[in-house]
Amino acid sequence: MTLTVAGLRRSCAFVCFVLSSVAGSMAIGQQLPTASPESVGLSSERLQRIAVAVDQSIKDQQIAGAVTMVVRHGKVAWVKGQGMLDRESAKPMPQDAMFRICSMTKPITTVAVMMLYEEGKFQLEDPISKYLPEFKNPKVLVKPANGGAAYSIPATREITIRDLLRHTSGLTYNWNQDLGKMYDDANVATGIMQYDGTIADSVKRLAAQPLLFNPGERWEYSLGVDVLGRLVEVVSGMPLDEFLRARIFEPLGMKDTYFFPPQEKVSRLATAYGIFDGKMTRFPDKPVVDGFLTYSADYPYNGPKKLFSGGGGLVSTAEDYARFCQMVLDNGTINGKHLLSRKTIELMTHDQLGKIGPEQGFGLGFGIDGTKAPLDELGTPGEFGWGGFFYTTFTIDPKEQMIVIFMVQLHPAGDVNIQNVVKTLAYQAIND
Repeated sequence: MTLTVAGLRRSCAFVCFVLSSVAGSMAIGQQLPTASPESVGLSSERLQRIAVAVDQSIKDQQIAGAVTMVVRHGKVAWVKGQGMLDRESAKPMPQDAMFRICSMTKPITTVAVMMLYEEGKFQLEDPISKYLPEFKNPKVLVKPANGGAAYSIPATREITIRDLLRHTSGLTYNWNQDLGKMYDDANVATGIMQYDGTIADSVKRLAAQPLLFNPGERWEYSLGVDVLGRLVEVVSGMPLDEFLRARIFEPLGMKDTYFFPPQEKVSRLATAYGIFDGKMTRFPDKPVVDGFLTYSADYPYNGPKKLFSGGGGLVSTAEDYARFCQMVLDNGTINGKHLLSRKTIELMTHDQLGKIGPEQGFGLGFGIDGTKAPLDELGTPGEFGWGGFFYTTFTIDPKEQMIVIFMVQLHPAGDVNIQNVVKTLAYQAIND
């Protein structure tokens, strides 16, 4: 039988999407509407400063190329590809270039989790072990102050789904000095490296490791969103890539977002570079080892292609990601249909950490600026967003009704700061 259940789901979702596109007026259709900067309260002259700054960064050989997009009041007021998609072959950077968005995958996976939460599949205070039994009875690593052998003791409580969403689970990443070697030895996936296994395989291995601290005690950026990706699979009965495709990407018209892009689109994937020995260099063909963290640039198109990393695996474009951001900014709505409710978006963009977290607030899937500490640069208290390992970033500003997306492929980035400069230049262009 050539038509599989998964294929039928994809076909039905696509047909429904096309029909709704024809039948209704589209706030975010196949393409975000465009507008002159002045019509949405921005200055054309001042926006041009973005192009000047990015061009200078390219000339200074800090970055090879970039795509920048500024959306206001639901319309694209500025979008520009600059520099090179691939410097060595002199391929110019197109506006529809694809990028490894890494941790910008996390907000998308979080939306998937919250969609299932709205369906009553679980509560945020449920222990994750209720759905993933391998996390039952967690233990915490103890390192004696006198330098004795490390050991583990029972955690004071179990990890909840809320802990995973807000990074208070006690899990960490492979770069952690205390647990990184254990993760590495246990073959726990990071999402930014070829991996011969599924997210279910990696999560089971992760669950067997001790925690860095008791759940809820503090904030530690972690592989918790990969665990949430596995939760989506278990609760929905669908592989994570298929759930995201049917429930998020197709309704939003995100036609260029994948864990593993099809071969015919790989040529649009921007080449990765890094600041090595103080000089921007093409990312090496072999993996880079940084302590206990090993990462590569070829994982989206080489290797087994079985790992759907909910915390870091997606490839996308500026335009696709802008559609996702606009849905969030519009309180979870697309074409008059709610992917999420307004109240859920409020919860996700409300600080969940209080005194246990860093100065930057953190909600469910998003960092939140200017609410726990003063803003560092131009912006608005309550704006939220995040970034990715290969130097991609986004900001959503509900008060200004503005989205800023900046896509580059650079790691390590050294002291390159064009990311922050672009955001400042987008805000200084507001003139309404």
